[in-house]
Amino acid sequence: KRRQTFVQAIECDYPTNAIKTSKYNPFTFLPLNLFEQFQRIANAYFLFLLVLQVIPQISSLSWFTTVVPLVLVLTVTAAKDATDDIVSKRVFFLCGKWMNVQVGDIIKLENNQFVTADLMLLSSSEPLNLVYIETAELDGETNLKVRQALTVTGDLGEDVEKLADFNGEVRCEPPNNRLDRFMGTLTYAGQKYPLDNEKVLLRGCTLRNTQWCFGLVLFGGPETKLMQNCGKTTFKRTSIDRLMNVLVLCIFGFLAFMCTVLAIGNCFWELNEGSNFTAFLPRQDGNEATFSAFLAFWSYVIILNTVVPISLYVSVEIIRLGNSFYIDWDGKMYHAANDTPAEARTTTLNEELGQIQYVFSDKTGTLTQNIMTFNKCSVNGKSYGVRSVSIIVDFSFNSLADPRFVFHDHSLVEAVKLENPEVHAFFRLLALCHTVMAEEKREGELFYLAQSPDEGALVTAARNFGFVFRSRTPDSVSIVEMGRQRSYELLAILDFNNVRKRMSVIVRSPEGKLSLYCKGADTIIYERLHRSCSKLMDEFAGEGLRTLALAYKDLDEEYFNGWKRRHHEVSTSLDGREGKLDELYEEIEKDLLLLGATAVEDKLQDGVPQTIELLSKAHIKIWVLTGDKQETAENIGYSCNLLREEMNEVFVVSGNSPEDVRQELRSEVSPIGKCFPSHPIHFFVLIAYALERGSELAFLRLACLCKAVICCRVTPLQKAQVVELVKKHKQAVTLAIGDGANDVSMIKAAHIGVGISGQEGMQAVLSSDYSFAQFRFLQRLLLVHGRWSYLRMCKFLRYFFYKNFTFTFVHFWYAFFCGFSAQTVYDEWFITLYNLVYTALPVLGMSLFDQDVNDAWSFQHPQLYVPGQLNLYFSKKAFFKCALHSCYSSLVLFFIPYAAVHDTVRDDGKDVADYQSFALLTQTCLLFAVTIQLGFEMSYWTAVNTFFVLGSLAMYFAVTFTMYSDGMFLTLPSAFPFIGTGRNSLNQPNIWLTILLTSILCVLPVVTYRFLFIQLCPTINDKVQVRQAKATPPPPPRRTRIRRTSSRRSGYAFSHAQGYGDLVTSGRFLRRPALPRSSGFSHAGRTTTSFSPMGRSAGYSPTGRPQNAKVSDVEVTSLQMYKTIRDPAL
Repeated sequence: KRRQTFVQAIECDYPTNAIKTSKYNPFTFLPLNLFEQFQRIANAYFLFLLVLQVIPQISSLSWFTTVVPLVLVLTVTAAKDATDDIVSKRVFFLCGKWMNVQVGDIIKLENNQFVTADLMLLSSSEPLNLVYIETAELDGETNLKVRQALTVTGDLGEDVEKLADFNGEVRCEPPNNRLDRFMGTLTYAGQKYPLDNEKVLLRGCTLRNTQWCFGLVLFGGPETKLMQNCGKTTFKRTSIDRLMNVLVLCIFGFLAFMCTVLAIGNCFWELNEGSNFTAFLPRQDGNEATFSAFLAFWSYVIILNTVVPISLYVSVEIIRLGNSFYIDWDGKMYHAANDTPAEARTTTLNEELGQIQYVFSDKTGTLTQNIMTFNKCSVNGKSYGVRSVSIIVDFSFNSLADPRFVFHDHSLVEAVKLENPEVHAFFRLLALCHTVMAEEKREGELFYLAQSPDEGALVTAARNFGFVFRSRTPDSVSIVEMGRQRSYELLAILDFNNVRKRMSVIVRSPEGKLSLYCKGADTIIYERLHRSCSKLMDEFAGEGLRTLALAYKDLDEEYFNGWKRRHHEVSTSLDGREGKLDELYEEIEKDLLLLGATAVEDKLQDGVPQTIELLSKAHIKIWVLTGDKQETAENIGYSCNLLREEMNEVFVVSGNSPEDVRQELRSEVSPIGKCFPSHPIHFFVLIAYALERGSELAFLRLACLCKAVICCRVTPLQKAQVVELVKKHKQAVTLAIGDGANDVSMIKAAHIGVGISGQEGMQAVLSSDYSFAQFRFLQRLLLVHGRWSYLRMCKFLRYFFYKNFTFTFVHFWYAFFCGFSAQTVYDEWFITLYNLVYTALPVLGMSLFDQDVNDAWSFQHPQLYVPGQLNLYFSKKAFFKCALHSCYSSLVLFFIPYAAVHDTVRDDGKDVADYQSFALLTQTCLLFAVTIQLGFEMSYWTAVNTFFVLGSLAMYFAVTFTMYSDGMFLTLPSAFPFIGTGRNSLNQPNIWLTILLTSILCVLPVVTYRFLFIQLCPTINDKVQVRQAKATPPPPPRRTRIRRTSSRRSGYAFSHAQGYGDLVTSGRFLRRPALPRSSGFSHAGRTTTSFSPMGRSAGYSPTGRPQNAKVSDVEVTSLQMYKTIRDPAL
């Protein structure tokens, strides 16, 4: 049942909930699709030719020579467009009644149903008015998220009458595309209630594990956040596509030039020779030589149209589609651990993969695994976690410990058991200051859900050291401290966001003590410490660890009550709510006392160092763009071989103002330029301000002189700006690779976007052009698939233009011998079938199966990738060479047969120098010449290639003898006039000798040139092909990496997602109540536990070990007893 509940919903003109996700419908498909296709210059050109061919005075070709290929091209393209459109309509799974939903309606959703519009949640079937939703259509994350209705609306339940009588007013922000925030207020019964993202269900979500819920429609149709994010994606085109457009225009110009020359020739011939033929070729009244030349111009436009091949575009699409399938089917890019194959999400950019010059990579989750392990910590100035021995700590005394957690420093366990107050306060903070959800299905079996793997690792560490987080309610947190159950009153959560880079909780202990616990990035915490505190984090050096500072302060009860009252007032305001909340948080988070720091390791993915080293040898520059601090990024750079010990020149730009950055950039350019010729290896770090106007070009000049570039503290927008800067000023082909939502802008900005399906959801994958599961697969994508695709496409284009230019130029030479009368030199059926049947499959076979060297040799010699970066295989120069080669071949193909049949007779004395015999001989010579040329182009012969080549020749002779038969002539004399020409001509030895001679003369210069070129100045491809033919390649060498230590301080980077503080305090905890539990520790062993975080922590494993793996070499600590802290000092 629906009811208009808001006055504003009735008075305002809100859009309906109907949306359109498809381009066509059954009525508009044909006209719209044809309109789009004829916007292509080539298609419009051939339609123009078809119009010319129906004019008898102009056309010397039958209409089917243009209609057949044009209809075929239009049909194939229309089928592809229709398929794509049908797929796009399936994305949203629309229900017919959705379009009838309006703003102000109250609607009911049931389990597993899609949310039809942006709704304010009113009530649900679950306890505490919770609902569970899946947001895969929005952010790609398949884990369940929790939302909760306001208590005042939750009391309405499923009573339809109460819901119908509900009368309130919602004031909220205007429609926008921010999926992570919502600001509004509900006024109901004279009271104001704040609305945020946790009380809203967005269109595109799916209701899960919830029997029913009711919601109020806030936005519908195009105003929903889902549709606001569905902007037009930038259409990416390859450099070959852009070059093709230029070349096609040049071809049009050359065609006009040839037609003009032949038209002028026709004019002169008519003036000088035409009067001699008027006896049997009478002129029409008033037709002068100039008018004849005008008609000849358009006639030759029709005849020479094959210089712009209509089948080129269809062939290119087929080749790209086939090469995309190779990526999808590549088992060596399949990641079995999470059952993720590689996927080519676009079919138009394959050859661009073979021309990449710059790779822009995220760090966390892309180079690293985004699986965190608690390695070290510092408490009260003392460091713990130094791995001096391989024996791990035994946690069997703790029945609630996680069996997968591994730690190597026994002194920290002893400090806990000796009741060190600072150590206890340290782990108490870790157990209280977080937004982790805990679910306990059975006694002692804890199931954690965390917003980031960092937070999951820290809470798990506190759990193993005796401070076990067990459960929470909206106003309390229950933990087990060294065997004793304690409940802390949760008064406030000062949640994390990407600007604050910290979070705090305010709790009251069972003894009534009021405290604020805070954890965050070290630089942020240091700014808020009390003057008496010293900084203790410089011990963690040179290991790429992500660090986090921990601090606390005691609060005065009276001050806190006043602060809380102001906090409630700000949280219910609409204007400047976020800014005012930040001011309140700043006020209370000062004069903190430092407890210590944690160090969490984010391990590298497998094969990252080897991949970076291999790509560097291929002259691909790799820039790492990360939000981490300089020290962390630098240490990761060394561990993944991006930076090396021999890089003795390290340049760091870290100014704190635009003027400082500009000065540093100017001062660094000179020394880098001096040492660049002899030492072209440097390290450059961007901290801030370098992308501002006036500094960006200096930054780019400096960065391009460096071998390795790492940009630190970079926001998602700045990542895209760096990519755009290189694209704009370097004119280089770029690739961006990332795994999270913060990488989407960078992925869309680059020429090629690659998404890694990792721990941060699927947004990067959904926005990418290619996707796979591990960074190491990038080397195969570029050095194998990319290089092969580029090589195949270039070979295809060179050969395609060669065979079509050769075909067309023969017409040009023949015009000088036929009085410029626009007579064709070939049979009309040969003209129609030349590109569609006789030469189509061989060139497609080469373009789909050819490879110069196999994949193993491609990895062994990454320098093979360089020609693609330099556009050596297909460029304007290569196109010009192709045209010259075609000109030579056409001269041979016309004049050798012409001379061979001139004044020649058959064995029986009859004349063979008729037009039809000459046409058959010329077209047969042409087909043999271009087929042999194709054989020289192919480097890798397969059974399919061989079948296509030989089959096409067999098809030519079969079709020729059929069409030149008596039966076809008797059936349709006007369409098949070449009666008996095949059997009369091809049974003569001199005809076959002529075919042999022309074929040899056509390929002889090619063979000579290639032989001399390989002998005198062989390319890297030539050398590797020779080596491959003689030997089996050894396995690629594995670089031995020495662990580097330095004095560089590590850094910590938060997740880019908003925290779960509001979720915790509002009671949106897991619905299953915790079971009765014991609070003591035992020596009998541990209960198996599990951990399943949310969001970025999906797949979290503290150690990467199997859950029930046997732990060997465990040393039992000497202290097996402990005392419960009766009166905690902190």
